[in-house]
Amino acid sequence: MPSRILPQAMAAVRKPSVALVLPYNPKMTPRAELEARLKGALAAAEKKLFKAHPAETAMPVVRNLQQLVRGLNSSTHKVGVALFVSEEVSKVIYLDYEVEERVLVDEPFLVRDLADCKAGSRDFLVLLLSAKESRMYWSNGSRLKLIKTNGSQNVYVEDREVMLNKFLHFMDQGLGAVLKVYPLPVFVVAIERVAGHFARVTHYPHHIAGVVQKEGIGVSEAELMALLAPQLADWEAMRTRLLLQQMEKAAQAGKLVCGVHEVRKAAGCRNSRLIIVERQAPGGDHPDFYADGEIDGLIEKVLENGGSVEKLDKELLLPYGPVAVIKYY
Repeated sequence: MPSRILPQAMAAVRKPSVALVLPYNPKMTPRAELEARLKGALAAAEKKLFKAHPAETAMPVVRNLQQLVRGLNSSTHKVGVALFVSEEVSKVIYLDYEVEERVLVDEPFLVRDLADCKAGSRDFLVLLLSAKESRMYWSNGSRLKLIKTNGSQNVYVEDREVMLNKFLHFMDQGLGAVLKVYPLPVFVVAIERVAGHFARVTHYPHHIAGVVQKEGIGVSEAELMALLAPQLADWEAMRTRLLLQQMEKAAQAGKLVCGVHEVRKAAGCRNSRLIIVERQAPGGDHPDFYADGEIDGLIEKVLENGGSVEKLDKELLLPYGPVAVIKYY
């Protein structure tokens, strides 16, 4: 008997909460598929709630969650949604970036943690370059997909350096077009001369995650993944380095806003592309569900205006304050 009462007593002390993070693109997803996804997530949340709490404690949260799901905007052009529900909170946030499904019950989860729910978080691009040819691949970390090929124009140029320069400028323009569709880290594979020349002409150095100095045009996809393996070994370190590069570039362009006071003014504007906040120490519990003070409120404003969110370790973000925003430019 005591073994059955004790879990309920503990659950009664802990207030129930639910965070649902779901792909939600009603403009592009068949209605039946969308409804099935919502129904499945709702059922999973309800099951966890009733397992962790007495019915009289869980039921108000279940009803609030059901009401939020029924009221979702079916005309939105967003591609993701986050629902936060507890006794005190009933909130929907629509997202402009794709997310992986999460069903979280009674877990410490704040608005800032939507940074950890991005779909395709290990996706990247590979640009193979020679003096006369290029290939571009998309990868999810386990497979490669060819998305673009180019060859140099058949125009006679006496100076080979001039020809290489023109070709690589053209390739850089193509890279810019691809990055608008796939804003991902880029790994460049080319011999030293071509890689060095491309590094001097590219307009997208903050997207370049790594360079492999080797002729790559003729290698197989399996060989290419093997070449990239050392570059991919520490994915989080690479993402951190790219984010810091983005912040430095934005600062140079006058598009980086730092500190709570300045970010407060920028957060409600539609030109706030990305908000960067401190990452909590591993193993530390969040003090609250949904929002922990003003910074989570600022993140929510940026998300609602079409921006995104990322995290940095406290010591890396320290020069910029506890929060920073990169504006569109």
